[in-house]
Amino acid sequence: MQSINFTRRHAMAALAASAFGAALPSRALAQQLPPLIKLVVGYSAGGPVDGAARLLAPALAQELGTQVIVDNRPGASGSVGGDAVAKGASDGALLFFGASPTITINPNIQRKMPFDPMKDLTPIAPLVDYTNVLVVNKDLPVQNVAELLAYAKAQPGKLFYGSAGIGASNHLSGALLEKMTGVQLTHVPYKGSAPALADVMGGTVPMMFDIIATSRPFIQSGKLRALAVTSRQRNRMLPDVPTMIESGVAGYDVGGWFGLYGPARMDPALVARINAAAHKALAREDIANRLREQGYEVWTGGADLLAAKGQADRKLWATASKGIEAE
Repeated sequence: MQSINFTRRHAMAALAASAFGAALPSRALAQQLPPLIKLVVGYSAGGPVDGAARLLAPALAQELGTQVIVDNRPGASGSVGGDAVAKGASDGALLFFGASPTITINPNIQRKMPFDPMKDLTPIAPLVDYTNVLVVNKDLPVQNVAELLAYAKAQPGKLFYGSAGIGASNHLSGALLEKMTGVQLTHVPYKGSAPALADVMGGTVPMMFDIIATSRPFIQSGKLRALAVTSRQRNRMLPDVPTMIESGVAGYDVGGWFGLYGPARMDPALVARINAAAHKALAREDIANRLREQGYEVWTGGADLLAAKGQADRKLWATASKGIEAE
């Protein structure tokens, strides 16, 4: 009898040890990261999304204790990069530095979008939010939004505007302006904001909506003329530039954001660790100040906040993007 009890005790101990051991891989995954993390950006190098990613990557690397590099995979308004992450392993080796249009606009306008951001990505951390600024070539004979609208109405469809691609926030900013004012513009999509902005300065296209982060230096140098910002209030980095509402386009209020995502089915503990690292990186005074200088506002919170924002904005853009379809 004593031998049986002894055997039972050993069997129970072995079972408990086995159960404990089975839990270790998940916990170890949360504590270990790949030696190299690729921060995938779905737009060209030199653009606003790329610039913000390159600013945050070194700080993330320091907080996580591993190497973090930016990996540009432009195309389809960020969907190419997002799809690469969605199809990647869930160990944190591939993370998506996602701009809001990829998450909230693309699903409404891309019939053949290769992945569903709500199902195939794991929200990790909100990062920043932003507003756009309407900029024109310095030689365009307009000084404000009213003059721009009059100029556009005098030659319907002959005023071109660039964007980061079909469905990008700066594309829909222009489409919204058309719907709210009745002007007819012609959209010219690029693979990222950087080449579009270069063509606005060069005169190939006369105007575009752009993130303040990238346009502000050229506005200050006189290479671009700023007509209005798209937020409800003026932006602190361009205090002399009126809003679209102040400029006579009632109710015009458009913004966007960047967030950090991973593939689906990521370990919640790993998500929490990366979220904490992103929060610490954004809390650094030098990082926060540089972001604000570029026209961004730091936006931090839990993964659930990013998920909820993505779902809400996807519904919002479903109405605003009606009639627009990516090729």
